Amino acid sequence: MLRRTFLSITTAALLATPAMADSHSMDIVDTAVAAGSFTTLVAAVEAAGLVDTLKGEGPFTVFAPTDEAFAALPEGTVETLLMPENKDQLTAILTYHVVPGKVMSGDIAGKSMDVETVNGAMAMVDATEGVKIDGANVVQADIEASNGVIHVIDAVIMPK
Repeated sequence: MLRRTFLSITTAALLATPAMADSHSMDIVDTAVAAGSFTTLVAAVEAAGLVDTLKGEGPFTVFAPTDEAFAALPEGTVETLLMPENKDQLTAILTYHVVPGKVMSGDIAGKSMDVETVNGAMAMVDATEGVKIDGANVVQADIEASNGVIHVIDAVIMPK
């Protein structure tokens, strides 16, 4: 009986492993597209020419604002940023949402620190009560991708 239970558990674990691996087979961009709640972010990444970068090897930690976060910006902001002549400003904002390396929420739990973003500016991460970056709340953490991790935030953060 014990042997049969052990074999059943082992078999279940082996069968589950490929399924878990498959859930991390998409890169950050494909994971964001599949989620369906980042259409504005994905459009901005495309307009800034950052798709290939975020599909790259990484690893990256992306603090991803939802469509609702972009909608909360002053009227016309998103449309203005998506214009070709504003590509540099858009790139600066988007790369401010990316930290090099793969940082899971458990890695920073209970800590407060400045982190350097991909654009070179520092952002304040506070994980003493929940997790915030520059005041934006992480509403869903640790969405793993093949080349990093996504933390969903409820606001668009701006470089200082």
